Amino acid sequence: MSLKKITIICIVVLSAIGFNYLNSAFSKPSVKRFHSDAEIIQFKSVGNRAPIGPGEYFLPSSSCRGCHGYDSAHVSNIDESGADVNLVERWESSMMANSARDPFWRAKVSHEIITNPAHAGELQNKCIDCHAPMGRYSSLFHGNQYYSVNQIDGDSLGIDGVSCAGCHTISPSVGFTFSGQIPYDTTVHFEYGPFTAPSVGPMQLYEGFTPVFSPHMDNAKVCSPCHTLITQSVDLTGNFTGGFFVEQATYHEFENSSYPGNNVKCQTCHMPQVQDAITIANGFLGLTPRTPFNQHVFAGANSFMLTMLRDHRDTLGITVPTDKFDSTIVATKAMLKTKSINLHTSLDSTHADTAFFKVRIENKAGHKFPSGYPSRRAVVQFVVLDANNDTVFQSGIYNSQFRVVGETPAYEPHHNMINQSGVSQIYEEVMGDVNGNFTSVLERGSILLKDNRIPPLGFTTTAPMYDTTLISNDALNDDDFNKVSGVEGSGVDYIHFHVPLWGAVGALHVNTRVYYQSVPPKWVDEMFLINSAPINRFKAMFQTADQTPVLIASDSLMNVNFPVGINSFYNNDVKVFPTISMDGHVFISSEYGEMINAIEVVNAQGKVVSKMINSAFQTEIRMDLPFASGVYYIRIFMNNKILYKKVVKS
Repeated sequence: MSLKKITIICIVVLSAIGFNYLNSAFSKPSVKRFHSDAEIIQFKSVGNRAPIGPGEYFLPSSSCRGCHGYDSAHVSNIDESGADVNLVERWESSMMANSARDPFWRAKVSHEIITNPAHAGELQNKCIDCHAPMGRYSSLFHGNQYYSVNQIDGDSLGIDGVSCAGCHTISPSVGFTFSGQIPYDTTVHFEYGPFTAPSVGPMQLYEGFTPVFSPHMDNAKVCSPCHTLITQSVDLTGNFTGGFFVEQATYHEFENSSYPGNNVKCQTCHMPQVQDAITIANGFLGLTPRTPFNQHVFAGANSFMLTMLRDHRDTLGITVPTDKFDSTIVATKAMLKTKSINLHTSLDSTHADTAFFKVRIENKAGHKFPSGYPSRRAVVQFVVLDANNDTVFQSGIYNSQFRVVGETPAYEPHHNMINQSGVSQIYEEVMGDVNGNFTSVLERGSILLKDNRIPPLGFTTTAPMYDTTLISNDALNDDDFNKVSGVEGSGVDYIHFHVPLWGAVGALHVNTRVYYQSVPPKWVDEMFLINSAPINRFKAMFQTADQTPVLIASDSLMNVNFPVGINSFYNNDVKVFPTISMDGHVFISSEYGEMINAIEVVNAQGKVVSKMINSAFQTEIRMDLPFASGVYYIRIFMNNKILYKKVVKS
């Protein structure tokens, strides 16, 4: 489906038809109210809690805490080992819970408004649709055209961010809209959940909502309205160009992958399941334990902002304890390090004065890596050291301000091959304005200068949603990018490093690392030229924050040997026989009685596959080669030298 068609459908459905009609057009389960009006009136008269009132659409998360929060009796909301897994406390230290307080987001909204003040109302609506959806849509349903950031702080629904009702009142019709156009139910007070035959009485009595089973709550499409954002482009004077720009399209990236067909959903990773049977509400006897249970951790990749939220809790009006943020930060870094990529470095070959290495990066996420807001980037660091630990080659190096050394000022293009230090591979989306210059102003996004973020497994350029998930030409023309023998969908990129070895001494050490940055300094440079209260507040927090990028993967080749720079490669002090071994047995003999300290077997990729310490100081040692056939190098450590011998296991 083309971008134009998607946009027309979105406008027609939501503008011409309207939210209320849209929601009533779908059949609803017939649910009888459990309590009479008289019973509810009596309940209101006891204590301070009361069900939702007439003409209202949402309740804040505080209304959910009593049943779905911590159980002091330690009976409900615990797994079979007794560990607390309650919904509210897992959620409240997430980026979703704090989306309306996020100081970076507020600074960017201010930046956009100052850049194009005539669009202030529309800009805030578009941003708040997803960062404070309950406040924004309550205001909309009450007939207000605009809802501003200033209104959020005085609104218990707005400040609640992406809260419980913000997701659980989304209609089963979800999946046909995006860019913050959320199809909320407004005709009935339903709270949708993933479990069949819910107990309706307690929620009706206490909150005025009826819990209803709906399979869409366990489907990735419930995330779709906010995790694809398409904006209207403006020129440098604020005039609309008639064009559109895909600011982010995480859900469409997911759709353009093999994950939906394999029944892997957003919830699979971001709401990891517990197979234990969990009683999910406190204080009610006889409730059916539920399984599987999706934990409401919502770990993503933004540990930097979570740390900032934790460290500035008082300033931001956050009451969540520090240790809760610590747990979410740990979960977020674990997500980055275990579910983002696989990294592998290998030696291809050597020729004359050059070593040829290959770095393989496999995307394990169900969307592009990195994904989401376009500030996010991954940097590949590749460093080669000689035997004296002197640098032979380096790429992807950060300076003291955590900027990439040698990065092209406009933007660093995608690379298939890198053959000189200071040139780096950076995976990112880069927006361009109408003149083709880099911009961090979202409304000025007009053209895609670069998008070489690694696609997910199964991603193709022929999929219907490719028009919202484009790859830039520099990566698209790379035969190793998401392709195997020309066939798309591998979810892998190969980077080839051609390392000049003039003057290299001894064996080489190769270290490859991939770092992740959610808010790199380059992205905020443009914004920090402007003064406003939200921008200045975030700037002060940013400049005092630990901006160290997150190391998400590493690999190394130690003691890679080459003829270059190793004078003793063909040294006759040691004899190795046979050089072609049928049974894998190789004998190493010191010809002049000099003691052998240790022996290593190194494969053709430069990795040590076996090692022997000669504790008896024998002058003749038997070494067993690996089972696999191939070329191996025997590295022999003697008192004042290291010798290398090549052997073949046939």
